Formats: sequence, structure tokens, C-alpha cells
Amino acid sequence: MKDKKALVRFGWVAILEGISFILLLLAMLMKYDIIGDVEMGKALVKNIGMAHGVLFVLYTLLLIQCWTQYSWKIGKSALYFILSFLPLGTFWVDKQVKKEINRLAVN
Repeated sequence: MKDKKALVRFGWVAILEGISFILLLLAMLMKYDIIGDVEMGKALVKNIGMAHGVLFVLYTLLLIQCWTQYSWKIGKSALYFILSFLPLGTFWVDKQVKKEINRLAVN
């Protein structure tokens, strides 16, 4: 039975990366005076942007780890990478990862 710890970590980071992406988009709307306060938006973009950047790098590193550890096909890994650039994309990735964790638990 394969260890599923890397998948669990990847799923959690996918969720956090997706949340940070949505928060960053909202902060950018504030920064560019579409909603809310411009100055607060600038501060939020700086702080959330840093957190999102760190989470994106961690997401990518964990994706590479899962790709090699679980022998994922290049197409699946590429899709998961591309989905990190779309709002809500990483939430779908997390759903797929949970299915894989369940499959591993059964085997």
C-alpha cells in the first residue's frame, strides 16, 4: 500500500492556494478602486500576494512530489498545474486528490 501523506498535504495546499487566489483577486479589485478602499487594497495585495506566492510554490513542489511518487501521467500533472492559474481550479484538484486517497485506502 502506498503512503498517502503526500496526497493529503497536496490536497490541503491546493485548498489554501485556491483560497489565497480568490482573496488576492478581491484585494486587487480594492486596489484598483473597483470595490472598497484603495489604500487597504494596496496593503492586502502586498500581504496576500506574498502568502499566495509561497503557497503557489509549495503547491508546485508538492505537485512534482506526487507526480513522481504516485507515477502520475504527464497529462494529469500538467492539468493540475494549469488549474492552479484558474480561480476555483485547485478546488477541483483537491476533489480529485481526495478520490485518489480513497482509492489508495481501499487497496
